[in-house]
Amino acid sequence: MKRRSILILTALTCAIIGAGTIFFNSAAEAAVSAKAGQVEAIPTSYQVPDSMAVTLPETETKEEGNTEVNYHVSMDSFNTGTPTDMDLTMEEAAGMGAQYLSNIYGLDLEGAYVYMMYCPGTETFPRAFWSGDVLFEKEQTPESTRWTYLIDAVTGELFDICYGRQLDVSVPLGYDASLEKDYGIYAELARKKVEECKLMNSPVDRVEYNCQGYSGNDPDIAVDVIGENGEIVNMSFSRYDQTFKGCITDTSRRISESALDNLAGEVENVDFSQ
Repeated sequence: MKRRSILILTALTCAIIGAGTIFFNSAAEAAVSAKAGQVEAIPTSYQVPDSMAVTLPETETKEEGNTEVNYHVSMDSFNTGTPTDMDLTMEEAAGMGAQYLSNIYGLDLEGAYVYMMYCPGTETFPRAFWSGDVLFEKEQTPESTRWTYLIDAVTGELFDICYGRQLDVSVPLGYDASLEKDYGIYAELARKKVEECKLMNSPVDRVEYNCQGYSGNDPDIAVDVIGENGEIVNMSFSRYDQTFKGCITDTSRRISESALDNLAGEVENVDFSQ
């Protein structure tokens, strides 16, 4: 019992620390966890209206012999989950991902390789999701330029989306204290991106500084775009050249925060004297 209490407390501490730092490589992390056997399935239930319909690109398919094919869809070799009858199929999920990539990045997937993974949910993100790892080369390597996304396995709603790359120059990755107060250029970029891509259901109220970090050798900064209705969309940009890197949606944030609250409640109820 005491060992379990320590493990729970450690996990919660790491989760809380992680909540203050934005990560846009969720799909890659899911792959690593699957490989290591660390993904814990969490039962997920939905009340999905009968009228809910998912619109998909007519050209999306994984059959490479079909003349309509413009990208290649396959299940990631690390995948361990099995979608239910209620979930989107792999091809449908890839189609939704293609729409998000087109809308947010203007990305044309002609010739791309899309590796999909299904997860029934984890302890820190208890919602079934599909993740996609999109590259323009067949081999998946840590250094590959890639676009990744997480979407709701049932509705196709976007959770997270990101762009990762290796810079061909060496740039400082350290913390830039001046950006805490002078982040106006990123605030404007984030506001414009949210409005252009309709990532929020209300007008933008304000943009606030969140944190800094880096992915690979590309330093980044994250800001929170806050809507008049209280929505928060977390946006990340490269500190090297202001390239848009990715976002975490308000839905994703609320799911994660609720999971952390549940973990905190579990820790509070643990008797550490045993």
